Amino acid sequence: MKAMVLAEKPSVARDIARVLGASERGDGFLYNDKYIVSWALGHLVGLYDPEDYDESLKRWKRDSLPIIPDEIKLKVLKGGKSQLNTLKKLMNSKDVEYIICATDAGREGELIFRYIYSYVKCKKPFRRLWISSMTDKAIKDGFKNLKDGSEYNNLYNSAKCRSEADWLVGINASRAFTLKYNVLLSIGRVQTPTLAIICSRQKEIDSFVPEDYFEVTANFGDYKGIWTDIAKNDTKIKNEELADRIIAETKGKDGIVKSIKNEEKRQAPPLLYDLTELQRDANSKYGFSAQKTLNIAQNLYEKRKMITYPRTDSRYLSDDMIPKISSILKILGGTQAYGGFAAYVLGLDKLPVTKRIIDNSKITDHHAIIPTDSRLDTNGLSDEEFKIFDLIARRFIAVFYPYYVYNTTTITTEVNSHFFITKGTTVTEKGWTALNIAGKKEKKEELLPTLEEGSAVNAKSVVKKKKQTKPPLPYTEAALLSAMENAGRFVEDEALKEQLKESGLGTPATRAGIIERLIAVKYIIRKGKSLIPTEKGMKLIEVCPPELKSPETTGRWERGLSSVSKGKMETEKFMGSIKRYVCFLVNAPFKSNTNIVFSAETTTNSKSSGLKSFGACPFCGSAVFENTKAFYCSSWKSGCRFTVWKDELKEYGGSIDGRFIASLLAQGRLEKIPLTLPQTGEKCTADIYINKNIRGLLELKNITRV
Repeated sequence: MKAMVLAEKPSVARDIARVLGASERGDGFLYNDKYIVSWALGHLVGLYDPEDYDESLKRWKRDSLPIIPDEIKLKVLKGGKSQLNTLKKLMNSKDVEYIICATDAGREGELIFRYIYSYVKCKKPFRRLWISSMTDKAIKDGFKNLKDGSEYNNLYNSAKCRSEADWLVGINASRAFTLKYNVLLSIGRVQTPTLAIICSRQKEIDSFVPEDYFEVTANFGDYKGIWTDIAKNDTKIKNEELADRIIAETKGKDGIVKSIKNEEKRQAPPLLYDLTELQRDANSKYGFSAQKTLNIAQNLYEKRKMITYPRTDSRYLSDDMIPKISSILKILGGTQAYGGFAAYVLGLDKLPVTKRIIDNSKITDHHAIIPTDSRLDTNGLSDEEFKIFDLIARRFIAVFYPYYVYNTTTITTEVNSHFFITKGTTVTEKGWTALNIAGKKEKKEELLPTLEEGSAVNAKSVVKKKKQTKPPLPYTEAALLSAMENAGRFVEDEALKEQLKESGLGTPATRAGIIERLIAVKYIIRKGKSLIPTEKGMKLIEVCPPELKSPETTGRWERGLSSVSKGKMETEKFMGSIKRYVCFLVNAPFKSNTNIVFSAETTTNSKSSGLKSFGACPFCGSAVFENTKAFYCSSWKSGCRFTVWKDELKEYGGSIDGRFIASLLAQGRLEKIPLTLPQTGEKCTADIYINKNIRGLLELKNITRV
């Protein structure tokens, strides 16, 4: 009897199989006398679409809302049928004694496995592989310490509730608002309040009225000072007459050094990286999108084996990691880039392990992102991969460095009852700033002359400078990620504010996808590093009820999901609240008295949209148009669901563009298209047809290896 191992991706399965010695190749799996190792392709199984329950639900009608099935069912997702059939045979094989879940160790990975397990009707016991890095040692240790699958039932329940709740809200709210405003509107539990944050900032910018003000600076020869209202600690002078009077009363006049204050300041090293902090720094320093950083980090984890699990929300290590710290530092010490820095830490009498580094109470599913203790080869990295690894490596070393210490000097000079403030900074110990880590900069040194309190001075010159208040800046991805992580500051309710401290909007693993989704549906655009809401995005937030766009709703959901994951709330209770919320949402737009009308270029009317047609829909004859994700039938509102997704051939190494879809629609099929078999990586050709039963799913026929 064998154990059947199910990984989330083929690349991960190959690594696990190699460590287990499963080198024999089957059709969609690897094996030896003890193990069969196979893989999903991410999400092979997903939730039914509304029309899967009832053909009439293809047509979007108000009287069909709300759509709340008695049981939300599962189906095979496009492109997944072949591999799912392989998994069904393997998981239910008489030769397999039990299953080992080796999908990503997190909520979404658990959902991927359980959905497959449920769909193929597997009844066999299963165990859980839970690891934080993909090194050979980590995999071996993980297989020595497999957990019983039932230990993760609450995690699955939470994931299932999240998945079904998002489906219910998205499907129903999107249809209701689309029908009301005659424009395709995508609504989501997390994406809509995230959009609201961006739009709120834009409204502040749009309504901002700049104000003129003045600053007055005095030159005392060896140093300068800026006039300050001591009571308010404010340097802005709104009245030009006052600025002129200050100049008249101080220029050329004698004064006195009223006070000199010296203060030593110490800054602790920053915490280790979680995913959100890594994405923020990569965006600020390199302009990388959150999604790009996640993709690179995932590659460094899965393929390069150089960092630990990246989709983490923790910035601490567990105490069982202490023995590994020295070995990681030694590996980093063997490189030219980090050798000197690591040598300093290794040369200390005692490793400075503190609660800022090791804290079991602040770790959920995974610890912080750090380099692994495997062989390090930075020469093989691409430029972008090295940039992300470099951030992680420097941050890891920096946490063991001393405090950054500097002195601040504040001089208050009085001239004719007016006060001028001068500030200077002197660095006394560079500490962790010597590593020049991203997002953390040392103070610029500003040396001041040696003075004593009571010294006489003269205001040799005094000048004013006209300035203007500036509007708030648009959100960058770095700033938006921070706002999503700290969404509690947008909430009044103290209990929800506390819950959002723990969870925020979305999770570290999903925030990048939410931003990309908002761009894909044309609610926001990238302009340089800034994220700017479109007219459509601004109008959507105007018409949404407060319950839909406020982080408070997400706070309540996350509080419920957290209770489910801890076994403190039944799934039925949580889903009951979601169903009541859905009933409210489908009526909300029709009760609104708003006069907002969405502009013509975003309507679903093909004649006014000006969109390019790529041919006739093979099912209803209407024009086929393109959006950022797919080619779709313009008569979607009348019930035609023909859609060809642009990434439909991605797993086969193929791409779908305008020329491809135009030829396919014109000819009905494309012959001998070069592709790659996802299970084996072999080159092949295939004829491509449009499936006559599933509108938009492509069929591959006459597959021939080359």
